[in-house]
Amino acid sequence: MDFGPYLFLAFLEGTVTAAVLALTAVGLSLVFGVMRIVNVAHGEFFMLGAVFAWWCTSLISGYPALGFLAALIVAPLLVGAIAMVSERLILKRLNYNPEGTIVATIALLYIIQQLALIGYGPDARPVEAPITFRIVFPWFGYAGYKLVVVAAAAALLLATWFVLTRTRLGLLMRATQYDRETALAFAIPVDRVYAIVFAVGAMLAAVAAVLIVPIQQAHYLMGNDPLLLSFIVVIIGGLGSIKGTVVAAIVIGMSDGIISVFMTPTLAKIIATLLVAMVLVWRPQGLFGQTAR
Repeated sequence: MDFGPYLFLAFLEGTVTAAVLALTAVGLSLVFGVMRIVNVAHGEFFMLGAVFAWWCTSLISGYPALGFLAALIVAPLLVGAIAMVSERLILKRLNYNPEGTIVATIALLYIIQQLALIGYGPDARPVEAPITFRIVFPWFGYAGYKLVVVAAAAALLLATWFVLTRTRLGLLMRATQYDRETALAFAIPVDRVYAIVFAVGAMLAAVAAVLIVPIQQAHYLMGNDPLLLSFIVVIIGGLGSIKGTVVAAIVIGMSDGIISVFMTPTLAKIIATLLVAMVLVWRPQGLFGQTAR
């Protein structure tokens, strides 16, 4: 294959990576922006989404589209419920202390990971894609499902933006984010908002996992890379900035996908980490973050 078609293939792969990464990172950014805590267990919620997707599709074997549709509904709901229970039992009792929640979510990471290993097993397991058509370009054929993933991720990101900017729930989230004490003074149920935000952040990660699992397979350790890349994206975009998160996800996802095609995935992670270091040196608040006053 000539360089031009090969670059186009890398561009397509980078687009898929960017779309899924944006969805995952927005969930992490939302939790930090509203609750002001770092959720180190975010990658494990991603992993749970993939595991539950495999479980749903295995229960409805023989009907890939129906099983996948069930997974797209059931997996995020289950992950959201687990996240909400974790928030009520752990984070709330710590009064959302930044240092304490980091330690608590690290512990939650290992608990979820080990429970998944016990219940799911150490093997990577495939999930059949709901559709299998191919798009034929002049140089090669490309899986149509991957472009469906991009479209679905874009639609979900738009839906998230709509909820945050055009609904009462979004208004409560933004009020809580700007000033917790003032929100309490206006009788906004801040604790309930925190629980919803933590669950929604986990659900976004789970949806991203359901979308990508027919391409990557489900594995109990698959949350590591999404967690790392999500942190990189959130730092570059600006902590708590949804717009910055999406822009940074496009940049990091595209570069990761393209470099992975031409070179190695490890080199892509190294370059992304160096980019974080440069941002922290020259613009510590991130590309779209605001300087603390």
